[in-house]
Amino acid sequence: MISFLIFLGIIAVIVFWAIGIYNRLVNERNRVRNAFAQIDVQLTRRHDLIPNLVEAVKGYMKHERETLEGVIKARNAAVSSLDAAKADPANAMAIKELGASEGALSSMLSRLFALSEAYPDLKANQNMMQFQEELASTENKIAFSRQAFNDSVMGYNNSVQNFPNNVMAGFFSFEAAEFLEIDEPEKREAPEVSFT
Repeated sequence: MISFLIFLGIIAVIVFWAIGIYNRLVNERNRVRNAFAQIDVQLTRRHDLIPNLVEAVKGYMKHERETLEGVIKARNAAVSSLDAAKADPANAMAIKELGASEGALSSMLSRLFALSEAYPDLKANQNMMQFQEELASTENKIAFSRQAFNDSVMGYNNSVQNFPNNVMAGFFSFEAAEFLEIDEPEKREAPEVSFT
């Protein structure tokens, strides 16, 4: 009888231990989803600003149609990738695709702003300056949200990959999440100045 009670006690401890691990994994996965929701807000804001920016630029850059169309195409791809990643922020492929499409969008926006330098009236346009300021502010918020997301992913991945959690994670199909890395457009190199 005593050995049966000890056996039941051991089983109860194992069950409660397994429940604790499962709940911790769920909590970590939900932190990743919450952190992604913050990125979603900022990326959506960025995506919503771009059509207005393109409209403000169109009148000045009539000969740069290819660039304007490229910005819109990159924006649409980024919106599509964001929608896919929203469905499951722990999906590694969706997050990689989002990072790639946001990097392409950043590159196209960089090209647009570089071309706008050739149009003095556009540079002085109040709407253009306001859009650039709003985009810069949004980019900072995206960077902050991305850092919070990546921190959540690291915590979740540690929980999924550490022993003995990895046994429970494998049993309940908890997969490691992917960090969100957005390829930044190439930085312009400063011109070399020589006084010799």
